[in-house]
Amino acid sequence: MRQRPALTPAVYVAAPVAFALAHIGPAATWLPGFRRRAFPGLTGQGRPGHVALTFDDGPDPASTPRFLDVLDELGVRATFFLLGENVVRHPATAREPARRGHELAVHGWAHDRPWLPSPARDARELLRAVHAVGEAAGRAPLWYRPPYGILTSGRWAAAHRAGLRPVLWTAWGKDWRPDATPASVRATVAADLRGGGTILLHDTDHASAPGSWRSALGALPGIVRDCREAGLTVGPLGEHEVGRPDGRRAPASVR
Repeated sequence: MRQRPALTPAVYVAAPVAFALAHIGPAATWLPGFRRRAFPGLTGQGRPGHVALTFDDGPDPASTPRFLDVLDELGVRATFFLLGENVVRHPATAREPARRGHELAVHGWAHDRPWLPSPARDARELLRAVHAVGEAAGRAPLWYRPPYGILTSGRWAAAHRAGLRPVLWTAWGKDWRPDATPASVRATVAADLRGGGTILLHDTDHASAPGSWRSALGALPGIVRDCREAGLTVGPLGEHEVGRPDGRRAPASVR
């Protein structure tokens, strides 16, 4: 009987390294240039005359209602990517964006960095978040944006299993920083503002510098004005025509 060749030390080292790379490799989509060139749909690129406005990390009873009031004044609807743990903690605040005509989407269960592979954990926590967000919205969510925009292989698989479409962003305001101001947030968004793009802001300081949401709130009217002066309409991802997980076009409007 022929003996199997003995495994060398290099094999013992290479195997876990390869496993780790397979886990974290897809997170290279976080890099804006690479994402824009290789995965325009993941970037959130939609129809040229439209800009999708999105908010992460809520709901937060101290700040989310203020964003909703400003959006009402501006006549704009947006997509709110909610954390499951915050939805459960603040159910009435989670329902309010949907009641006012906004779209609810999934940001995961908690705002963590998934450096260690755990496909079972990813699937379990994402399904918990999907259930919580769906209860608040009164309908199944379509979109998924992982915390920090880090899409590992486990989170890709979990999103696919849950029927969610991952989508990141083309422009952000860096509104989470302690030195952010309404002017800096508006200028940072404007630097990458293009027709068909997706804007990322935060309606809470849940995972940001304390009070930083005020900079995003103060910048919001100017950002919308910049879009409109460029001839662009502003709305949720459901009106952006990025697509749906089943390959069909998203509905023309969100009720």
